[in-house]
Amino acid sequence: MNIQVKLKDIIEEMEIQFEESRSLLNIKTGEIVLVTSEDLRAAEDEKPFDHLSEWEQENRIIANDVVENFENYIELPTKYEVNEYEIMENFCQKVSDQRKQDSLLRAIRGKGAFRRFKDKIIDLEIENQWYLYRDEHFKQIAIKWCQENNINFIE
Repeated sequence: MNIQVKLKDIIEEMEIQFEESRSLLNIKTGEIVLVTSEDLRAAEDEKPFDHLSEWEQENRIIANDVVENFENYIELPTKYEVNEYEIMENFCQKVSDQRKQDSLLRAIRGKGAFRRFKDKIIDLEIENQWYLYRDEHFKQIAIKWCQENNINFIE
């Protein structure tokens, strides 16, 4: 593959994933697309879409291309492969101040862990350290993904 993909584009796409969608790299063009499961199902069923709004038609055209030329697409790391909770937990364990570490580890237990964690890193004034740590992990996941899929990337 001769395309070059910007690492930051892959990382940004990894950060905005949501349920019922897939982020894919077109290995012919280098374009990253986001398609919903609903659009993919409609494309597979060859449902007409000329009655849809312009933006919905554009989404369906992309989904049709993914379905018809699936060999040209590679799925980006999913939120399950990224596992932000695990990154968050590892960050907590790397905090050298034992009091802060204990407080963070308590914050990430149970329902609402992400919200409590975000509040706690602000309270403890370690928000910048968290985002540097998280960004570096996302970058390493993206680099590994590129290497595994023989994708040339630029930083």
